[in-house]
Amino acid sequence: WTCLHVLLFVPMQEVTATSRHYVDRLFDPDPQKVLQGVIDMKNAVIGNNKQKANLIVLGAVPRLLYLLQQSSSSLELRTECAVVLGSLAMGTENNIKSLVDCHIIPALLQGLLSPDLIFIEACLRCLRTVFISPVTPVQLLYTDPTVIPHLMSLLSSSQRTQEYITQIFSHCCKTPEHQTVLFNHGAIQNIAPLLISPSYKVRMQALKCFSVLAYENTQVSMTLVNVLVDGELLSQVFVKMMQRDQPIEMQLTAAKCLTYMCRAGAIRTDDSCIVLKTLPCLVRMCSKEHLLEERVEGAETLAYLMEPDVELQRIASTTDHLVAMLADYFKYPSSVSAITDIKRLDHDLKHAHELRQAAFKLYASLGSNDEDIRKKITETENMMDRIVSGLSESSIKVRLAAVRCLHSLSRSVQQLRTSFHDHAVWKPLMKLLQNAPDEVLVMASSTLCNLLLEFSPSKEPILESGVIELLCSLTQSDSPALRVNGIWALMNMAFQADQKVKVEIVRCLGTEQLFRLLSDPDTNVLMKTLGLLRNLLSTRPHIDQIMSSHGKQIMQAVTLILEAEHSIEVKEQTLCILANIADGNTAKELLMTNDDMLQKVKYYMGHSNVKLQLAATFCISNLIWNEEDGSQERQDKLREMGFVDVLHKLTQASDPNLSDRAKTAMQQYLA
Repeated sequence: WTCLHVLLFVPMQEVTATSRHYVDRLFDPDPQKVLQGVIDMKNAVIGNNKQKANLIVLGAVPRLLYLLQQSSSSLELRTECAVVLGSLAMGTENNIKSLVDCHIIPALLQGLLSPDLIFIEACLRCLRTVFISPVTPVQLLYTDPTVIPHLMSLLSSSQRTQEYITQIFSHCCKTPEHQTVLFNHGAIQNIAPLLISPSYKVRMQALKCFSVLAYENTQVSMTLVNVLVDGELLSQVFVKMMQRDQPIEMQLTAAKCLTYMCRAGAIRTDDSCIVLKTLPCLVRMCSKEHLLEERVEGAETLAYLMEPDVELQRIASTTDHLVAMLADYFKYPSSVSAITDIKRLDHDLKHAHELRQAAFKLYASLGSNDEDIRKKITETENMMDRIVSGLSESSIKVRLAAVRCLHSLSRSVQQLRTSFHDHAVWKPLMKLLQNAPDEVLVMASSTLCNLLLEFSPSKEPILESGVIELLCSLTQSDSPALRVNGIWALMNMAFQADQKVKVEIVRCLGTEQLFRLLSDPDTNVLMKTLGLLRNLLSTRPHIDQIMSSHGKQIMQAVTLILEAEHSIEVKEQTLCILANIADGNTAKELLMTNDDMLQKVKYYMGHSNVKLQLAATFCISNLIWNEEDGSQERQDKLREMGFVDVLHKLTQASDPNLSDRAKTAMQQYLA
């Protein structure tokens, strides 16, 4: 017992002394003693993070790398050095940082040029351990252009090289550029045969490779569809890997491969391998009996699979009671959890927020199109309360997913009128908008746009909460998406609003900013700003009031847009604004005294596009309307300018709406 005692309380100096002894032996002039020293060091560091850290601090790494690279070192010594380095890499993230700083990666890559397979495998094992760490810059794999083709050529050497190399690829493929490099060096042809390797580890790593290669990559996905493995189509190999008797990790990764191929357009969404195999497999992953990570990955992948496809959303919503099953994601781990493994429980408590995030994402995807599914979601126990509390969680990812879910549900008129109102969702949403990162702001402001639609009961309380300032500040953002949402929300707010709200919008936005937005390079921003202007200039007293204070600038902006190269939609909106101005009592005069503008309207009446002709004719119709003061003078002036001839010609137009509009205008002259 006393002996054990002594071992437990070795003072720090002694650990360092023994560690120093190991390092000193690496410098012995006798190669045999150096080899024995490396072997002893290997046995000393296994599972001992303290010892690993000490050896790194004492400078073992540069010496081991030196020995590894010396051509005079025996093959056995070089191999043992690679093994020890691999063991040191198995420690903490700090260990990995130290190894990378000592340039371990180029040294090991150089080692792969050796003819000896055992040495190559040791180098690859160590490289694998270094590259799978989140602190290693993956770019280091791509610095030397000869590395990837050399790794491809080593794939056929042994099962070990296959396992390590595919694992390195799947961890180092992070960008479209990486995908292209691997694709161009024959990753698909080289890795496909490994899917039927006798080794499970090799099959699994090859599968992971395909999932990262196919993600959001049409070129890779389109190629994968036609690949044959031992006479069988790759998609069918993936389907077999999703069978229930396969390990969960394999089922999930195969489902991801098919999901990514489908989203990249290589497999149709109504293909049986998606509808009958992939979707049910992913729904299965969401059930209680799976581990937390599996449930998270299953839900997130399923959300991604069906995001653009309403039919898949409908199928998923009726598979295995998915909507109710997701409600369990919020109750986990519960106090009566069946987890007996205390380490597992501790892990899951730390990661329970990932389940909530995944559930919100999946609900958002499920409810993005179908009214019945949205109803089903909001009627799930405490759902709206869960979203509301999700909006103020500490995890930014949960907040983002909760607001995505809310945005998806806010597309429903029914929900805006009921559950959104009952739960005063707008309050936490406004709070979220105060100081959030851009991606949260984009989602939150999109949701706010929907809450400000005229039939939404939340519109009034939001208006009273001082939202106009906030939205005006969004229109000044560098992000086009935020500018669009800010102006869009203001446009919705101005729709059929009373005079007070409109005046406040114009005051807060400021004419300078309004006109800056009218020359915004982003067409969406321009369209929504024109929509805002159109909504501000509706109902006569409002039109007259705004035009009396800002008429000159508005006419100037309209001129610029009609003269510039813009889409039909933009010009149509602009002509509709002119038609609204022409409907004012006093505002009309701004048009009637502007011959240049009237000539432009005449030009668009004769345009080749019917939409523009209609909008321009509508404008003239408003100017010559009989029952209004001064209509006679306006009619005379426009006749002199040749408008009657144009109208007469339009009464013969092939488009019935246009000819009717022209006939109605002509009647004003005849009355």
